[in-house]
Amino acid sequence: MIVAAQISTRAKTWLGFVSIPIILYTLLPIGWILSLSLKPDADLPDGNYFPVNADFHNYKLILWGSAHTLFDPALFNSVGICLIATFVGVALATTCAYAIARLDFVGKKLILTSALAVAVFPVVSIVTPLFNLWRTVGLYNTWPGLIIPYLSLTLPLAIWTLSAFFRQIPWEMEQAAQVDGATSWQAFRKVVVPLAAPGVFTTAIITFFTVWNDFVYSSSLTSTGGDYISAHGAQTVPAALANFTGSSQFVQPTGAISAAAVIVTIPVVLLVLIFQKRIVSGLTAGAVKG
Repeated sequence: MIVAAQISTRAKTWLGFVSIPIILYTLLPIGWILSLSLKPDADLPDGNYFPVNADFHNYKLILWGSAHTLFDPALFNSVGICLIATFVGVALATTCAYAIARLDFVGKKLILTSALAVAVFPVVSIVTPLFNLWRTVGLYNTWPGLIIPYLSLTLPLAIWTLSAFFRQIPWEMEQAAQVDGATSWQAFRKVVVPLAAPGVFTTAIITFFTVWNDFVYSSSLTSTGGDYISAHGAQTVPAALANFTGSSQFVQPTGAISAAAVIVTIPVVLLVLIFQKRIVSGLTAGAVKG
């Protein structure tokens, strides 16, 4: 037992030393973006990793200055579209994954295979026909025009993930609930879903991240224009960053783009830090059978 403890301690120490350079390598680009966001335009080419004359001018520019009419509506669109797409995607995936895990019907393997095929299908090849179709039916530059394509990104992964969790839940627990007088829907809602909560939560987080970081759909199926609230229609932040301009045609908006990148990264970091234990438990819950 002492040897095992010593080996465990050595392994932890070794993993700690190996993790330090990996963490630094990962954080260096993030630190560079943060540094650029705090630099004035005149200090951007100085090459210093840490800002010498740090200020919050770029943040004021995109939140309250001349760039706020571009960034603020895009941020509003990102939050609203991501939340709706996540809710709809997880709700549909939950019922579909439950049917796949519990019911035996013809074509079940075909559905899973099709979902996997859709997940690996190139997004760029879908955008062009969607662009023409959406302009014809009136969904171009609208929230539904982005939410519907986002389901093609989120549903396959969500179905595969949740079906694995539902298979781990004993069938006898649902039968016991039905014996006590619960209907099939009540057994699903009050027994199965709470037990699969870690998987559902993890799937929701992954779905939100996927939609939040999308650029191809947002840049191709939206355009700019409109009043303050509806400016850029349904354009989200990743696509809006491409439209940032400098104070003149000779100035690159590097600082403003960096500040916007920092702001849109904050929700992702907060979600991971707050729900870290739930995410880890959800990712590992279906790994061990029994």
